[in-house]
Parts: sequence; C-alpha cells; structure tokens
Amino acid sequence: MVSSADVNGTAVYSPTGDHLGQIDHLMIDKVSGQIAYAVMGFGGFLGIGEGHHPVPWKKLSYDTDLGGFVTDITEEQLTGAPTGGDNWSDDRDYQRRNYDYYGVPPYWV
Repeated sequence: MVSSADVNGTAVYSPTGDHLGQIDHLMIDKVSGQIAYAVMGFGGFLGIGEGHHPVPWKKLSYDTDLGGFVTDITEEQLTGAPTGGDNWSDDRDYQRRNYDYYGVPPYWV
C-alpha cells in the first residue's frame, strides 16, 4: 500500500530509464474506488511551461530500482495525446478516446 500523497511528485521513466515527467496527482473514481488516471506533469523547466495530461493508471508500473514509475508511453505520445475540456474528468467520450489512444481498456469496463 502507498499513500496518494507519496505518489504525487514521483518520477516517471521510459523503459530505457529516460525521465519523462512526474505524477502531479491521482484521479480516483468515487463510485468504484479505482484509480482511473495519474495526471502527469511533463516538459517545461522548473514548472514553467509544464504540460499536464491524464495517463491511464494501467500504463504505469512501479520500479523499485528506479524509485519511480515506468511506462511505455513516449514523449511524443504525451504531447500528441487527445485534449479534453475544462471538465474532462466528467466527459466519458474524452475518457474513452484517452484510453483508446493509449491502447488499454477503460477502467470502468
């Protein structure tokens, strides 16, 4: 078990060990209790110009040697990912497109 507070700020790496970004926060489905997304911060410098994007939780695995999460998502995929509106977390069409984009089944299925 891990506290969500301990996940925030955790580094995210590519399979080759390249640093891609960090977990900004988690999105948890209120009804099922499942972690739906890790909102990942990437790019920018010292927080300036940093992008944030929801990544399906299923796309991350924790690596104890790295002390961070590893994903097969590329930097190009992060920057080219579908964008949602201000209420993306309540937009099931956007969520479906996001899960399809990353090639994993939605958490609600």
